[in-house]
Amino acid sequence: MIIKKVMSEELITLPEVRETLNAIREDREKAGQELRYEQKRAVEHANKFSKVGAKESRDMVNELLTLEKMKLDIAIKIANLCPRSKDELRAIYAKERFTLNDAELKNILDIVAKYL
Repeated sequence: MIIKKVMSEELITLPEVRETLNAIREDREKAGQELRYEQKRAVEHANKFSKVGAKESRDMVNELLTLEKMKLDIAIKIANLCPRSKDELRAIYAKERFTLNDAELKNILDIVAKYL
């Protein structure tokens, strides 16, 4: 039995995942190995749904974290989804115990628009 353990854990954005998976794919292609089915599907998903680059998504997360009522996991979701309307943004905040006013929603949407 092979035992694996988690060495570290960190939240990253989908564009950062795409960058990592594409690097793994390139390494495997150079070595003459093929990706497994799950890996191929993960690469396809990351390539299809990433809307900005890895550096831009991390910059967006860092800028979002400067706002009040912003947590890391929500900032990551916003960077992954890149909402363009207040309704899309409200859906991300639906599980939170607080609501955002129009000015706060507009601030977040302005930050997202800057990176698109």
